[in-house]
Amino acid sequence: MSFIRVTPLILAVALFMEQMDSTVIATSLPAIAAAIGSDPIALKLALTAYFVALAIFIPISGWMADRFGAKNIFRLAIFVFMLGSLACSFSFSLESFVASRFFQGIGSSMMTPVGRLLLVRSTPRNELVSAMAWLTVPALLGPVTGPLIGGFLTTYLSWHWIFWINIPIGIAGIILAGIYLQVPDERNPRPIDVVGFILAGIAFAGCVFGLSVVSLPALPILYGYLTIAIGVTSGILYLLHAKRTKYPLLDPALLRHRLFRASIIGGSVFRIGVGAVPFLLPLMLQLGFGLNPFQSGAITFVSAIGAIMSKFIAERVYARFGFPRMLGFASTFGGLLICVNGFFDADTSVPVMMTVLLIGGILRSIMFTGSNALGYADVNDEEASQATAIVAVCQQLSIAFGVGIAGAVLELSTHLRGGELALVDFQVAFFVVGGLSALAGLVYLRLPANAGSNVSGHVAFVNNKE
Repeated sequence: MSFIRVTPLILAVALFMEQMDSTVIATSLPAIAAAIGSDPIALKLALTAYFVALAIFIPISGWMADRFGAKNIFRLAIFVFMLGSLACSFSFSLESFVASRFFQGIGSSMMTPVGRLLLVRSTPRNELVSAMAWLTVPALLGPVTGPLIGGFLTTYLSWHWIFWINIPIGIAGIILAGIYLQVPDERNPRPIDVVGFILAGIAFAGCVFGLSVVSLPALPILYGYLTIAIGVTSGILYLLHAKRTKYPLLDPALLRHRLFRASIIGGSVFRIGVGAVPFLLPLMLQLGFGLNPFQSGAITFVSAIGAIMSKFIAERVYARFGFPRMLGFASTFGGLLICVNGFFDADTSVPVMMTVLLIGGILRSIMFTGSNALGYADVNDEEASQATAIVAVCQQLSIAFGVGIAGAVLELSTHLRGGELALVDFQVAFFVVGGLSALAGLVYLRLPANAGSNVSGHVAFVNNKE
């Protein structure tokens, strides 16, 4: 197997664990709650603790990679994630489980951005689309396989296995990374921005925690709005601080690069709908259609097949059509297909639903592959570590924002109707988040036709054809 495939597939081991684990316990909450003597609603704090840890420690991942070596931090992150998984499996109370999930999130916060940094540093720019395609597929598999795997393991074995399964996967990742990842050990031991770390941690954790409380209220919803306000205030203070600091933790000056800026904005807008789908669709299938968790997971799993199929065509379509047109098409129609989920009802046949999800999976995977690659088209190697951290932070915030919007729409729709949560509320939520995602196409279509051609190979393709 060629280097362009070996490297991203090894890195994808960590991304798959991180993405899957963020959703896998959702279907297992009742079983875990019964085992540790807690309430399933209160146990949702464990979901929030995981995302808060991501929000706090992702910003420092770039500095850690530059200071101690990206490969070393990547392997250490997998090890910490494994320890967190073991701690979760042996938890005996709500407090111990929440603390274990937070510790697990610390490891997870380093795996994704540092893994992407290793890929960027080890891959020539003109091969980045193909490498990103191999890296993106397992990352997209995680959220859709999480509920299916979690439901199966909890139903037929025990909930402990949703954490124990990470151990052999993590060991394989550490060993393979040590053997096959031949990446230049670039180090830039710049001083750490302590004030920036504190402000950024409060900003991102406040927003993620607040949005989680709004969408999955395990606490009074007022706490959610207060922490969002604190997060936004800290974010403004961080931006003011970054302008006066020589070595900011996350340098907003990177947004001066037009293609990086377009990738961040377009990708974040599109992820609003993509982040909401794993929250909305299983609930709709179970509460609205009466399916059990395993049945709903079997239906949503088809989008993972679409993600796998996309890797065989991603490099070709970007070389043929270029980034702006292809990203504009994929994000616009990908968003509209999310809206189509709102037309599902109890009479909709399973093959029809699976077809929509399959095509949606293909378009989402193509879109994220291209958007991730486009972001590095005008970013140099010295800026790559900060760029990967900024991308990872924006991804987490946009996903949390999508879930928050979906939860708020469900609550508002239910309140306006004056009844219990019903199918129509889910349909309205799909229309809203899908419409927002489709707006991402406008960001990409405004770019020049040859934008990022040094990465996509679009100009070379046209010249060869002539």
